[in-house]
Amino acid sequence: MSSLDEFGRIRLWTEGRQKADFLSRAGVVCGIGDDAAVVAGEGSGSEWLVAADAMVEQVHFLDETMGEADVGFKALAANVSDIAAMGGEPKFALVSVCVPPAWNEERMRRLYDGLYECAERYGVAVIGGDTTSAPRDLVVAVTAIGTVEAGRAIRRSGARSGQIVFLTGPTGLSAAGLHALQRIGAAEGAERARLADLLPQRLVQAHRRPVPSVKAGRILAQMGWGASLNDVSDGVASEAWEIAEASQVKLVLKEKLLPLSGELTAYAGDNGLRAADLALFGGEDYVLLGTADKSCEQEMRERLRAEGIPLFVIGEVEAGQPGVELESADTGLRRPLAKRGYNHFSEGTMQT
Repeated sequence: MSSLDEFGRIRLWTEGRQKADFLSRAGVVCGIGDDAAVVAGEGSGSEWLVAADAMVEQVHFLDETMGEADVGFKALAANVSDIAAMGGEPKFALVSVCVPPAWNEERMRRLYDGLYECAERYGVAVIGGDTTSAPRDLVVAVTAIGTVEAGRAIRRSGARSGQIVFLTGPTGLSAAGLHALQRIGAAEGAERARLADLLPQRLVQAHRRPVPSVKAGRILAQMGWGASLNDVSDGVASEAWEIAEASQVKLVLKEKLLPLSGELTAYAGDNGLRAADLALFGGEDYVLLGTADKSCEQEMRERLRAEGIPLFVIGEVEAGQPGVELESADTGLRRPLAKRGYNHFSEGTMQT
């Protein structure tokens, strides 16, 4: 097995395959390497955003952690979140499924119930796709298409020294919900029933039905506040590293500023887990992690609050070797923050 992780493999497979001038003539404004590609529009004052994602049974979900409708909802939500992370508005989706024998017509109908529920919620028109058989495991692959005002797409590469690092919501909830569901799946008899009675519903809901941050992304793009942006799909640490490397800066996160919800803290304490670890290394919360000029902070906070969206400043950007550091809540000392989270083809990842 190759030692390359997911992103190393993407670079190996795609880097240098097509020349920059060809991509430019084709209308590509931003290609491989961000949450979504940006493609020039036809004189309408807007640009197209295109994102693709897949959910694979046994890799992204199991029967004991996700119902059929949850799988459908989340498959589309992951792509809507990628559009949101660029500051865009989702418009269309193509849905392709590879269906094994165990997924009969009724199970697939429930999957599409969830998918269309997500589509209705975010105003996405499902306009096509493909259907094939599969030998064993279900695959749901979605391509989402959205729009953003020309020149307003927020990339990972815009972070600059002196900016704040922010989140638009708490993280770690989805990872805790997954942990709870997996504990129930591994238990038997009376212990299984006991754990089911104690199931933390908000955390489970966060895992099964994550909420893409479309409204927050649109505000940041329209107002020109977001210098860089990522959605928290693979975990705060992983997303922060992506911004740091794309922007060639250092992100310093402060452990004491992490927004830890009461439910997360209680669940972690009851189960021998560190809430901060779940918040940093868990994924699929779909809030936004980004950077912005300090001068924008108060106005951002007020505007987002008016829309019911919190703003948590969790660190700052510094010049230096690209990377991410964490300032300890106990000692105030900094240490390098591991590039952990969910990463295909990498050992020791947290599956969410």
